[in-house]
Amino acid sequence: MSNRAERDAEDRYERDNDASPVTRSFADDSYANETDPDLKDQVPVQRDTQEYDDPMQPPYSNSDEQLEKDENEAIDRSNVLKGDRLRHAKPRTANKYSEGPDEDDLPAEAQ
Repeated sequence: MSNRAERDAEDRYERDNDASPVTRSFADDSYANETDPDLKDQVPVQRDTQEYDDPMQPPYSNSDEQLEKDENEAIDRSNVLKGDRLRHAKPRTANKYSEGPDEDDLPAEAQ
């Protein structure tokens, strides 16, 4: 993810070096012809000029900060173990903590 300075530098580079820069605000709604009967019952098309909710709201949309905040809110401090955080449980089975036989220990398939 790029930071603000990198994005600004990329924008300046594009503005100075673009072979065919866009010189004005551009909107083309010709693809959103709502009167075309063939497009009825299709997925609706949003026009270029239509308002929308932008999820990016600088400087509040810093995803790292938001993830850290969400994580801190999600942690239940009353459920965290004190000390070294281990319960030091002893294995209760004969094979200790074995997860079972490996593939090599399984019997061969009958031919």
